[in-house]
Amino acid sequence: MKRLLSIELQKLWKNRASRVLILSYFIILSFIALMASIKITLFGVEFRLADQGIFNFPYIWHFNTFMAALGKIFLAVVIVSMMANEYTYGTLKQNLIDGLSKEEFIKSKFLTVILFAFSSTVFIFLLSLILGYSFSSYDEASIVFSSLEYIGAFFIKLTAFFSFCLFIGMLVKRSAFALGFIVIWFIIEKIIHLLLAYRIFEENSPMPDKIMGFLPLESMSNLIKEPFTRFEAVQAIENQVSKGPVFVKDYSVQWHDIVIVLVWTALFMLMSYRILKRRDL
Repeated sequence: MKRLLSIELQKLWKNRASRVLILSYFIILSFIALMASIKITLFGVEFRLADQGIFNFPYIWHFNTFMAALGKIFLAVVIVSMMANEYTYGTLKQNLIDGLSKEEFIKSKFLTVILFAFSSTVFIFLLSLILGYSFSSYDEASIVFSSLEYIGAFFIKLTAFFSFCLFIGMLVKRSAFALGFIVIWFIIEKIIHLLLAYRIFEENSPMPDKIMGFLPLESMSNLIKEPFTRFEAVQAIENQVSKGPVFVKDYSVQWHDIVIVLVWTALFMLMSYRILKRRDL
């Protein structure tokens, strides 16, 4: 396992573009901390975001993992390019000639995916702890370490998305086309959702969302739902306008969403292996 991972890391680190993208990704994740100093003027009143509770425990776990997941496209480019370079520079064929089996090759790629997801998760966990202890109104251990399921969901979400990118990279073999395919698939899922919501089922029917929850990108998105309407300030404003509580959305990480995403992850890796096994190199 160590040998396989070492081979992949050497390939990535020797590629200048990959190095820049990986470093850029973690630098961008650090920008979450800059939100602590952002000041906003609303209706003539100036306030700082950090003072509004976005970094309060345990809300910070939800907020930071959601925001950090938006930057995953940087590592997606690295993973897609990683696969494209295997074909472009012939390193895949050379690895197989040197004695690496196709199964070991896929394992090495999946280990890289796991490493990226794990490193990102640890980084966000530590960053959240630092920001939380710096700005949170609560520092009791029972509060600080509650809602850590968002950290686990973040790891699973990244692993699944990077596995999806690996599969597309294996399928298409060209980084530009592979990235385009990912965008197209995202659009396809949105079109399917619109058709289900406005053509097939009645308005306000829960069925479109339930069906969409089984599709790959939507199921990954469902792991960590948007945190903004959960924010106390947003709810307070909405409740004042409506004269009563409105938000009944369930923001928790659901076990069935985790199962669906894990199944997709396994399928992506299995399909990647099947493609490699059958492809004439």
